[in-house]
Amino acid sequence: MGNKTARRGMPQNAALEVEHAALSDCGKIREHNEDYLGRVIPATAEEGRARGWLFALADGVGGQAQGEIASRTAVESLLAGFRASAPGEPLAGLLPRLVQSANHAVYETGMGAAPGGVAMATTLVACALRYDRVVVAHVGDSRCYLIRRGHAASLTRDHTMASEQVRLGIISSRQAEGAEGRHVLLRSLGSNLFANVESAEHLLVSGDLLVLCSDGLHGSVGAADIARLINRSPTLDMAAQSLIELANERDGNDNSSVQLIRVRGVERVGMYRGRPYKLR
Repeated sequence: MGNKTARRGMPQNAALEVEHAALSDCGKIREHNEDYLGRVIPATAEEGRARGWLFALADGVGGQAQGEIASRTAVESLLAGFRASAPGEPLAGLLPRLVQSANHAVYETGMGAAPGGVAMATTLVACALRYDRVVVAHVGDSRCYLIRRGHAASLTRDHTMASEQVRLGIISSRQAEGAEGRHVLLRSLGSNLFANVESAEHLLVSGDLLVLCSDGLHGSVGAADIARLINRSPTLDMAAQSLIELANERDGNDNSSVQLIRVRGVERVGMYRGRPYKLR
């Protein structure tokens, strides 16, 4: 997805009703955008039940052309794998596997870019939705927030040096915001043949809103501000625009990108051995 683009839509009569918007911007300093966004939208309710919805956001590492290639390669690999997946395959197992495949695609692209290979890496955060559940998988420091009843909670944790120091109790969360290691990634796609993918499944309720964003946005716009701007915006497109504008106003030294996914309605199901059944 190029700079300053926003899209939205939903299939009619879908069991899971979703509204979405996205926006990506270079910022005030960078001349090119290393963020890349993508999505898979089911064309019918039947397709939505069989495979679901997929949203992804990647932030290329390096500040050079390789970052753009890495982020695009990761997202396009993920989308292609999702479209080709077997109908009904459990998302909890599918999404981490597809992220591993995306890692391999980025790694192989870097190895074949020049004699001896080229170092190429990207972050990636993705969420796949079906019925009344979302599976979130990520590597790096691009984030996923869940906004429920006006309050934002992070569904991911940054794979950075500062975040690890917070987890170990070495520094506080407030100290991490200004720590030298806050941008040093401990995990990324493409830097090694295998990636350490973190994933989790969460229940959804009508009215939930998922936010995928790169560190160019969440580094200057906190969770409370994200929730506040979204809550007061008449549309998701306007909310995405307001978030990008605030990120540029407060910083603007990095690319900033956001995907907003609002859940309008869910289909309640139970699970037995990984297979859904309708609840009465």
